This record gives sequence, C-alpha cells and structure tokens, in this order.
Amino acid sequence: MFAGSHQLTIDDKGRLAVPARFRQQLSEQAGLQVVITMGPNRCLELYPAPEFRKATEQIDQMEDREAAELLNFSFVGLAVETEIDKQGRVSLPPMLRRLAQLESSVVLVGQINRFDLWSEPLWNERFSEIQPSLKSAFRNLKR
Repeated sequence: MFAGSHQLTIDDKGRLAVPARFRQQLSEQAGLQVVITMGPNRCLELYPAPEFRKATEQIDQMEDREAAELLNFSFVGLAVETEIDKQGRVSLPPMLRRLAQLESSVVLVGQINRFDLWSEPLWNERFSEIQPSLKSAFRNLKR
C-alpha cells in the first residue's frame, strides 16, 4: 500500500528520485517496473506495472465502449513503461511533464495502489479546493 505525501524535486534531466521506502515496496510488487500516464486530474499517475495491467483489463471489459475508447485514447495511449534505475530515479517523459505542468518542485502522493505526481502549485490549489469537503468525507469513514 502506498500512502503519504512527499515534496520532491525533478532534476534537470527530468528524473524523480523515488523515496526509499516506496522503492522497496515497488521492488517486491513489480521488480521496479512502473507505468506513468495521465489520469483524470492535472497530475501524472505512476503505477506498478501489474496494477496498470489490472486497470487496462478493466477498461477492456467495460460495457460502455465510448468511455472505454476515451480511456484507451488518453490513459492507455499516453502511458509510458519504464523502470526505476539503480539510483532510485524514474525518468519522466517530457510530453507527460508538460501535460501535468511539472516543473522542478513536485508532490508525490500515495494513492493505495499507485502514486499521483502533482506540480506543487497545482497540488496546493487542489488541496485548498477539497478542504471544505474533507470534514464530511471523514464523517463517512468508519474508524
């Protein structure tokens, strides 16, 4: 399970150093193979390769073929398979960085089975937008 948020920096070559605790989990789950793509938000989504395959299988089985085609076009069509290198870095493709407006300062957010990678300004904006809804969301959570 991937949880927590980390403020990180993308280097001049477009690489992101994945926090060590996540590298260990990724190694066990996917042998450091990840898939990077755009999701519905203004951020990149990073999946362990097996989790991405599960998502594509779900798309393939969708009854709503129009929605499936849209997801194939964007979610699958923009996906890039890559590997975390020996120094624990992942290269972020320039086109995806541009689409997600990623500069140097970013926030990596664990989302249980994947990570979201936000530009820091967009993350701050999104977090401010959802603040009013968080209280009621927590009330629905049985703890």
